[in-house]
Amino acid sequence: MSVIVVRIRIGQRNRVSQIAQSNLHCAFCIVHSALSIRLSVLLPIFNEERELERCLQMVLGSQIPFEIIAVDDGSTDGTPQILARQTDPRLRVIRHQQNRGKGGGIQTALEHARGDVVIIQDADTEYDPRDWDAMLKLYCDESARNPSARLVVYGVRDLSSQPLLGHLGNAGLTLITNLLCGTQLRDMETCYKLVPTQLMRDLNLKSRGFEIEPEITAKLAKRRVKFLQTPVSYTPRSDKKLRRVRDGTKSLLALFKFRFSD
Repeated sequence: MSVIVVRIRIGQRNRVSQIAQSNLHCAFCIVHSALSIRLSVLLPIFNEERELERCLQMVLGSQIPFEIIAVDDGSTDGTPQILARQTDPRLRVIRHQQNRGKGGGIQTALEHARGDVVIIQDADTEYDPRDWDAMLKLYCDESARNPSARLVVYGVRDLSSQPLLGHLGNAGLTLITNLLCGTQLRDMETCYKLVPTQLMRDLNLKSRGFEIEPEITAKLAKRRVKFLQTPVSYTPRSDKKLRRVRDGTKSLLALFKFRFSD
């Protein structure tokens, strides 16, 4: 009897070891896939001399991006000089002679993207590039399980500690998005949207301002993509350029417009 018990215990240990090795192999495959995907960072910039150097340190400090496409959207401050000092070969700089808005900057960057997937990065340091890793791993993990799915990843901010008007405005826009588009999003207005490059181009984006966010979401929803979501850090600026009521109204109108037309 003791021999049988010993054999069973040895068998259990071997089985546990096999499971652990299998899980480790899966984790390695996911990490390897995330590192092998070429990420293009779309970085629209307008008059960000106060935060730009810190933003570039954060972005260029990550080893993940294949390229960072910075679009200087007609800045009139020291932004062009800061960009001119950069030497990292992954950084490509494009300049608009006239301001075209955040949406215009994203569209220009997208035209020049050569990576497999793109992510939008604001230049004001509200979002942390260290969250890219979790977003890419989630994308790769789900891609491995469901290779035929059209996937995008949204980074979800915790806005509960933000001013009431901004928090309610974002929650309201997200709720209306879910009702109109049949989605289950928790943060429609998030900047962090990880999307396959060709899929993003197929959206034929048109918005010039901050209404680019609802346009992207409405058009993705119409294409029946699977929205993956993961928490991301968020540190809002007190001098944010967004005018909440005006830009919230524009976003709402854009949401209805692009839900029912392209």
